[in-house]
Amino acid sequence: MIEAILLQQFEELAERLGVKVLYESLDQQEFVVKSGTCTLRGQLVAIVDDRLTPGDRIRVLADCLSRFDLSTVYLVPAVRELIEARRTGPPTV
Repeated sequence: MIEAILLQQFEELAERLGVKVLYESLDQQEFVVKSGTCTLRGQLVAIVDDRLTPGDRIRVLADCLSRFDLSTVYLVPAVRELIEARRTGPPTV
C-alpha cells in the first residue's frame, strides 16, 4: 500500500480514537525533542516532527495507536499489521 494512503488511514484511525495528531517542527537548538505521544488536558496527543518521512510518521502513529484495544475496530490489513508489529517491536524515532 502506498505510504501516503497508509498515513491517511492512520490519521483517520487516530481521529476516530480521539487522538489529536500534530505535525510540528521539533528542531530545537537547546535540547533534543523527538516525536511521540503525551496527554494534554486529558487528551492523548501524537506530536510528529514535520520533517519525518511518511514512513517514519506512520511508525510514530503506529506506536501511539498500538496502546489501544483495536480488536473490535475494522482496519485494513496493512494498518493492522503495522500496529501489531509496533506492539512487539522497538520504540520509534
